Amino acid sequence: MDLGLHGRTALVLGGGGGLGRAIAASLAREGARVAVAGRTAANVEASVADIVAAGGEAMPLVWDLSDLSAIEAQVAAVEARFGSVDILVNNTGGPPPTPAAGQPSELWARNFQAMVLSVIALTDRVLPGMRAKTWGRIITTTSSGVVTPIPNLAMSNALRLSLVGWSKTLAREVAKDGITVNAVAPGRIATDRVAFLDKAKADREQRAAADVAAESAAAIPMGRYGAPEEFAAVVTFLAGAPASYVTGSLVRVDGGLIPSI
Repeated sequence: MDLGLHGRTALVLGGGGGLGRAIAASLAREGARVAVAGRTAANVEASVADIVAAGGEAMPLVWDLSDLSAIEAQVAAVEARFGSVDILVNNTGGPPPTPAAGQPSELWARNFQAMVLSVIALTDRVLPGMRAKTWGRIITTTSSGVVTPIPNLAMSNALRLSLVGWSKTLAREVAKDGITVNAVAPGRIATDRVAFLDKAKADREQRAAADVAAESAAAIPMGRYGAPEEFAAVVTFLAGAPASYVTGSLVRVDGGLIPSI
């Protein structure tokens, strides 16, 4: 299937590792020119090097999303190199594991700015270019916790759910402009973030991390964690021309983990 991505410009947040790196590589394989953003220069440059070595086009952006003042300069750099952004993948890091009660307001505010305000402000910055072309894709990664809240991940459950509401509302506003807006909810995907959460749970319960991971995998109907490339394939399809009638959706990539309809 031709996804029609050759020559399109993609901006992938969190592209230095995990889901973001897999998404950036997948989009590049389909012919997109990819701007890879992340906080750690070495990780971002490694992602770009892999794409270039495979024959793709990519550029690195060292970017702390919590700094809203950096958005204009970073997007301008992408536009100068590749042209206006056609595909925006809002993939942000997660907050620390916490219960819902008793967390300081400063912690909530800091993570809200990094995970939610940054995504909204960046999307607002690239929307005019998409509207001018009457074509665009805005894809936001969330978590299975937006459907079934995950214990001890209260901030992630709450903040990512706010992005789902924003995404659904925005989808209706820009559909007439040829722009689709979707959210994608990963389940247990084998990334460093999930390994960190497994270890944190193991430490809290004084258990081995391997036992926690095995227990989690057993709760998934497919009996295993997903691969980042499996998640990236769904994001890449949503970015493509054949998905032009899919908007306002929350797409689950979870191996059947979420029990509800």
